Amino acid sequence: MRLALSILFVLLLSNIDLNAQITKEIYKFSEDIEASMEKDTVSWKGQIAATEYSISGNYKKALQTWDKTMSKIPSITAQDSAYFKNFKPQDAKKYILNRSKSEKLIILNEAHNNSRHRVFTTSLLKGLYKNGYRFLGLEMLGDTLINQRKFPIQEKGIAYTNESQSANLIREAIKIGFTLFEYEYNGKTGKDREIGQSENIARIMIQNPNAKFLIHCGYDHLNEGIPGIKQWEKAMAARVNDLTGVNPFTIDQIPGSEKGDLKFNSPYIQLANIKKPSVMLNAKGEIYNGKINTKRADCTIIFPISTYTNERPDWLRLEGMRKPFTVPTQAIATFPVLIFAYHDNEFDQNGVPADVVEITGKEQNVDLILSKGDYRIIVKNRSYKIIQDYVVKIK
Repeated sequence: MRLALSILFVLLLSNIDLNAQITKEIYKFSEDIEASMEKDTVSWKGQIAATEYSISGNYKKALQTWDKTMSKIPSITAQDSAYFKNFKPQDAKKYILNRSKSEKLIILNEAHNNSRHRVFTTSLLKGLYKNGYRFLGLEMLGDTLINQRKFPIQEKGIAYTNESQSANLIREAIKIGFTLFEYEYNGKTGKDREIGQSENIARIMIQNPNAKFLIHCGYDHLNEGIPGIKQWEKAMAARVNDLTGVNPFTIDQIPGSEKGDLKFNSPYIQLANIKKPSVMLNAKGEIYNGKINTKRADCTIIFPISTYTNERPDWLRLEGMRKPFTVPTQAIATFPVLIFAYHDNEFDQNGVPADVVEITGKEQNVDLILSKGDYRIIVKNRSYKIIQDYVVKIK
């Protein structure tokens, strides 16, 4: 049921007029997100609010809000626990990049309210490009000019490219040399959507027979077995295999990811006892992909519990490629405020911020996490009016 609601949410996003809610702003104060959720009557309102928190830069609150309606305390059988203990952790990034040398198509997924999944995909890009990958297909991408403009622009309502780590993934991929393409298909049914997505991907693959492809999708679209929504019959990944004869290497980021409340975490996270994103291998070199005999995906990534510095998760720093900028608050008279960091040439073109945070008090130390370059810092007050506008350089 939780998966079905998740997919329903995705399907209905295009029909939701979020501009009719409290504010037409894309990046919102927590108070407004909460008020909107309380007023809303749809059953998936918690999913909407969780995604809005993600878009507004609040990773922890996004997870906690999702938990309110979508999470249950998990359990595993003794058999599954014993099976898992046959596997030992290996660095997920190193394993994927090494395996990518012999693959042609990699599909990995995300939960749309979890920006950590986009950051992990971003961490793979340079290595995948070195190993011959040239095309990146994005379910979230509704922008025919992205390869020319080279950065995403803000869209109305809940569009996942409005989220900073999504935008950073796009910018980084284009900077490295990837050609981006959208493969989304809005059919009348979920089955139509899976068929349309797979046909769009297969078309690009057939047109570029010698290329390697990375596909970043949502939730169950990577399922190579029986999807959670039976009416699909087959999910996108399995259908791409049918159309092209290329068996994708599928990577599931969702089951091994932390929840907002530790009690909802998968027991496998504690059993793995890891300090970095990991895949699990046994003595035969076989990779753990979930419960015994599952055919959902080829492997599952298990993420450690996030650690924080100045209220931001440390994985945002992308293994040292990004640096913290502690926002000065001395000259701000009233709180809360929203702080945005835009690439200097993108603000006037309605670009998506590279990072955004909410600060609720003068004594609060909060970092923006940014890659090297020039940034335009925009500060908005509680009325969403710009009260500060200045430029900083991150070295």
